[in-house]
Amino acid sequence: MTHALNIVWNPSEGIDLGFFIVRYYSLMFVIAFGLGWYIMKHIFEREGESIEKLDSLFIWTVLATLIGARLGHVFFYDWEYYRNHLMEIVLPFRFSPSFEFTGYQGLASHGAAISIIVAMYFYSKNILKRPQLWILDRVVIPVASGAIFVRLGNFFNSEIIGHETTSAFGIKFIKDHFSPMDAVNATQIANPKDAYTAIATDPKFATLLEQVPVRHPTQLYEAFCYVFVFVILFFMYWKTEKRNYTGFIFGMFLVLLFSVRFVVESVKESQGGFESSLGLFSTGQWLSIPFILIGLYFIFTAEKPIKI
Repeated sequence: MTHALNIVWNPSEGIDLGFFIVRYYSLMFVIAFGLGWYIMKHIFEREGESIEKLDSLFIWTVLATLIGARLGHVFFYDWEYYRNHLMEIVLPFRFSPSFEFTGYQGLASHGAAISIIVAMYFYSKNILKRPQLWILDRVVIPVASGAIFVRLGNFFNSEIIGHETTSAFGIKFIKDHFSPMDAVNATQIANPKDAYTAIATDPKFATLLEQVPVRHPTQLYEAFCYVFVFVILFFMYWKTEKRNYTGFIFGMFLVLLFSVRFVVESVKESQGGFESSLGLFSTGQWLSIPFILIGLYFIFTAEKPIKI
C-alpha cells in the first residue's frame, strides 16, 4: 500500500564538481553561517559597532557551535560509547574493531546553544565591551535562521527522522532503512549509489521499496517552524521597541525554538541518551524544558534601560 504523496527520498551526496563533492549537509552549514554574518553585519551597522568586532563574533560563533554541538552529542546522547573511546570525541576516526574514517558523526543543538551562550559571555566581556544580554538579544536572530538550514541538512542526510505514519506528509527514507552494504547486498549492484537508485526507481526492486516504512519528515517540520521563529525575532528587532528590553528577544528565542523542538520530538525517532532512565519524555524534550523556563524568565523580567 502506498502513501498519499508517494515521496521516496534518495538524494545524491552533494554537488559533484568532478574533483570534489560539495556535500549538501556541509553546504547548509556554509549558508547558515554566511547568512548569519550578513544579518549581523546590518545589526552592527545599525548599532554603530565596528565590523572588525563582527569578524571576531563570526569566529567565536562558528567554533562555539561546532564544539558545543559535538560535546552535546557526546555527553547527552552517547556517553556510554564515548566514555570508552575518548579519542574519538576529538578525532574523526574509529579505531575499533578496525581503523575507519568516520567524520564527526553526531551534533546536538542543545549543546550548541549552551556553548554559544558561554562564548557570548567571553566575547561581550573581552571584545564587544557590552552586556552579555545585549549580544544575545541580537545573535539569536541569525542563529534562528541557521537552525532552518541545519535541519535541511539533516533532511538531505536522511537523519533525525520521525515515527512511522500514514500521514499524507510521510516520506520513505531509503538511506535510513538500508545501509550502503545492505543496499548492495539486496540488489547485487556493486556501487551503493546505483543500488539506492535502483531500489527507488526500478520496478524490479519494488519489493525492497515496500520494506521501507513511511515516516514523519521531522527535519522539515522543524525547518518550517523555525522559519516563523526567525521571522518573529527579526520583526521584533527591526520593527518594535522590544530590542531595547534587555533579554526579551533572547527569551523569546529560547521559548519559541525549544517549544518547537519539544513538540516535534513527540513524533521523532529516539536519538538515545538518558530518556530510558527518566521516562515520560525523550532526551530532546527533557533538554528543552530548562531552555523554555529560562526563556520565560527573561521575557517576564525584561526591562527597558533607563536613559540618563
